[in-house]
Amino acid sequence: MNKVLLIIDDDDKLRQTLAHGLRNAEFDVLTAPSAGCAEQILNRISVDAIILDRMMTGTDGLTFLKKLRASGNNTPTIMLTAMGGAENAIEGLKNGANDYLDKPFQLQELILRIKNMLRYNPEPLPTNVDGILFTNDEFFITDNTGTPRILQLSGEEKKLLKSLTTPIGNIVSAQPMVAKRLRGKINNVSLGMDIITIRGRGYKLVCPNQDRTQGGQTCD
Repeated sequence: MNKVLLIIDDDDKLRQTLAHGLRNAEFDVLTAPSAGCAEQILNRISVDAIILDRMMTGTDGLTFLKKLRASGNNTPTIMLTAMGGAENAIEGLKNGANDYLDKPFQLQELILRIKNMLRYNPEPLPTNVDGILFTNDEFFITDNTGTPRILQLSGEEKKLLKSLTTPIGNIVSAQPMVAKRLRGKINNVSLGMDIITIRGRGYKLVCPNQDRTQGGQTCD
């Protein structure tokens, strides 16, 4: 299963270039143009690593990282910066960065640093999305009594559910029989959570109180 990265950078061109390069390196990539957008993403899912720009408009990267660490979120983070010098690197590392990379840099160096960082953080971080928990390579779902129960999923079903929840609202193409089996397993446990078909596009996971009106129908 590919590792999920979150790029936080207010430079649109750099953010898009990094996302393209990291996807080519077989990472799954989410992007955020600001600390505020990143907080919204991280409030819904957990990612395997963060690539964080230090100097951003609004909340800067260092302030964002301090807040993230204070909340108990220890997602491995590489801080990118145009602020060179040992004192700036030390400040970033002291405030929670796992690595610190000066701009400009080579994409291959960033990829190697990400892989090295993840090698020393091999355990997947818990992902809790609207009643679904992913940890230790297994999915748990909160049943109608509020009790977490493990979902016994095939490899294909697990891959599809991970795609549907990173982030929640993703529209994902899949084999109809795989989507149907996954939907049945979710429906057997959860009241209100469902997988719907988005005509011509794929499947989407919807949760209680979530809008179902995006051209969808139940998976069949």
